[in-house]
Amino acid sequence: MANSTKIDQLKELVLQMIETELGGEQVYRTALTCAINEDLKKEWEGYLEETLKHQELAMAVAKHLDLNPNTRSPGREVVKSLGESYVRAMKTILKDGAPQAAQLFACECVVLAETKDHMNWELFGKAIEKANASDKNFYKEIFEQVEQQEDHHLFHTKGWCRELWIESLGLPAVLPPPEEIKQVETEIGASRAKQQRTEYL
Repeated sequence: MANSTKIDQLKELVLQMIETELGGEQVYRTALTCAINEDLKKEWEGYLEETLKHQELAMAVAKHLDLNPNTRSPGREVVKSLGESYVRAMKTILKDGAPQAAQLFACECVVLAETKDHMNWELFGKAIEKANASDKNFYKEIFEQVEQQEDHHLFHTKGWCRELWIESLGLPAVLPPPEEIKQVETEIGASRAKQQRTEYL
């Protein structure tokens, strides 16, 4: 891919990207069973569809690198274990807790999963800066399909999580959250939306 990029570590990143997306599918499918807010449910249904597409794109990157997308690695196994733990945790609270508690905890699990997912693609975006000309267009086209969606997944779900927590504490909450209302797509936009949340109360 690039002379200055360690190819083995790049392949490890791609394997983790694939596993994160596979785990993300299960996280969203489980989170949807916990969602009781119709706006949140609709949001996560959209994210699930995008996650399925991201799986295909991550696997396309692997194939372009002549990397078997089913290859296992210690790092990939850890990512798989984390995803499975989020699913188990959500199923536990769904069975044992109140519906509002299950929804809130599911939101936290989505934030944790999406934090890793967002970082993976952000690092991939850095790696392709050093790609040779013949590869760069291929990788850039994939990255541009995913980048904005990953920002949306992380920043909007963080907003949902914050506001659901605030609501659970008996305080005035903004639902849907300001990140959703303002359709933020960047970290700066998310920060501004959070700071301006009182304007929506």
